[in-house]
Amino acid sequence: MDSAISNDTKLAVARDLLEYYRCPEEYATVSAETPGSSEGSERPDYFRRERYAKDSVKSNATGGMKGLVRNAYYLARPLMPVGIRRHLQRMHLRGWEQIEFPRWPVDRTVEAIVENLLVASLKTHSLSKVPFIWFWPDGHKSCAIMTHDVETESGRDFCSELMDINDRREIKSSFQIVPEKRYAVAPAFLNSIKDRGFEINVHDLNHDGHLFSQYDRFRNRADRINHYGREYGAAGFRAAVLYRNPDWLGALEFSYDMSFPNVAHLDPQRGGCCTIMPFFIGQILELPLTATQDYSLFHVLNDYSLDLWKRQIALVTEKHGLVSFIVHPDYIIENRARKTYENLLDYLALLRSDNQIWVPLPGEVNRWWRQRGKMTLRFESGKWSVHGEGSERARVAYGTLIDGKLQYIFDTAIA
Repeated sequence: MDSAISNDTKLAVARDLLEYYRCPEEYATVSAETPGSSEGSERPDYFRRERYAKDSVKSNATGGMKGLVRNAYYLARPLMPVGIRRHLQRMHLRGWEQIEFPRWPVDRTVEAIVENLLVASLKTHSLSKVPFIWFWPDGHKSCAIMTHDVETESGRDFCSELMDINDRREIKSSFQIVPEKRYAVAPAFLNSIKDRGFEINVHDLNHDGHLFSQYDRFRNRADRINHYGREYGAAGFRAAVLYRNPDWLGALEFSYDMSFPNVAHLDPQRGGCCTIMPFFIGQILELPLTATQDYSLFHVLNDYSLDLWKRQIALVTEKHGLVSFIVHPDYIIENRARKTYENLLDYLALLRSDNQIWVPLPGEVNRWWRQRGKMTLRFESGKWSVHGEGSERARVAYGTLIDGKLQYIFDTAIA
């Protein structure tokens, strides 16, 4: 690699290529003139961790008039009918359509950066193709997960029927449970989910919107959240209202998190991680939310069609990413919303039957991504092969230039 690039940047480029593609280490270098090979703001983590967002993570403290309004809203929220909440939220979100970045409805900035790096690796090493470990097991082109945040007692009571709806399409999902104040969480309720092959995760502590407002409060709550994680046997976590702070996440003793939206135009905390792939924040794997929440679709956008969800699915799967949904049991009790959800499940089942997507539990994605992150490629007997735990499900893919554009291929076909 060109000596004009600093050693820190060399290491960063190598890390970015290896983390995303799991390519051979000898190909994880690029020349100095490569777009995306400079410092700071062109690194994937600059976007994944929302460092670009002036009003996102670092302005999340509860203070001043804005903080007082927020405190009052969350104090009154449990007593508000959905119609009043919908009106207030629409007022708060006015002008979201004019936000230029992240790009609505799916932002793929990180994918553009790493693809540029892979092209640069091809050119730097004068290769026709660079081998890497394919993103998903068994050659699946993309992945989709369904998750359910249970916010109220009525949502809790609807979970059994929701599992029936999912099971009719053979799509298992995860249920994120609020441990305190919102509703009683009986062992029999948790067991009813686990016994049917669904997954349980922890959803905040009490869903009051204040988890990340002050560090001392966060650390105190994190201890209690970790306790519930152990009690529930939960490997995953999601914060209420998708509030988040990547610098504090390490205090949570979970294997994976699901609190970072790809684009957060319709969320109280604006920003977005700008990627459609899982990524690590320290030891925690982030499974980003890449599709609009059901509540936002139904009650902010007033849309009960599949049009937006289908568009987001297409944008994510075009780059072989993770399509991640939040559908609350609380908001699909009503017939019209329930029918929209059933149509979504039918569409995902159709894509699965055409071998377009893998539809596992979030915990399965976590296990696979961690296994893939430890796999290595070796050139043996004239071909590349994958080694490591889980490698029997892995596929060798190649990045190559076809008509000047990066494309992924297997030995027999274009991915």
